[in-house]
Amino acid sequence: MTDERQSTLADMCIEKGMRMTEQRRVIASVLEEASDEHPDVEELYRRSVSIDPKISISTVYRTVKLFEDAGMIERHDFRDGRSRYETVPDEHHDHLIDLRSGQVIEFRNEEIEALQEFIAKKLGYKLVDHRLELYGVPLDKAKESKNDG
Repeated sequence: MTDERQSTLADMCIEKGMRMTEQRRVIASVLEEASDEHPDVEELYRRSVSIDPKISISTVYRTVKLFEDAGMIERHDFRDGRSRYETVPDEHHDHLIDLRSGQVIEFRNEEIEALQEFIAKKLGYKLVDHRLELYGVPLDKAKESKNDG
C-alpha cells in the first residue's frame, strides 16, 4: 500500500480540524488497511492494540463514531449482528454477502445502476443515493451438475 493511501484518513481529519492523536492515527491506518475486509470494532481493536497496546476498546469505538459522523467511513449492518466499516469509497459499489462465510464481495454493475435510475425516474424521483446489499450462499456445484444432466 502506498504512503499516500495510508495518510488519507489522517489528512481528512486534519482538514476537518480534528485533533490527530497517535492513537487516532493508528486506528485510521488500521481502518484503511482493512477497509475491503469491512471489519467490526472488535477486529479494529485487535489490530490496533497489536500496534499500540495502550489503545482501549472505548477509544476505538469513539474514534470510529467520530470518523463516521465526519463522513469519512461508512457503517454497514450485514445481518450478522455487528456493525462493520469501510472507508468512504472513491467510486460507488454494492455488496454481496456470503451468508455461510460472512465474506463481503464488492461489485459494480452498470445494468443494476441504470435500472435503479430508471425505477426512481418512473416513480417521479431523482436518485441521489442508494445502497444495494445482496445476501446469498455459494452454489453447490455437485448438486447443480446432477440437476443439469
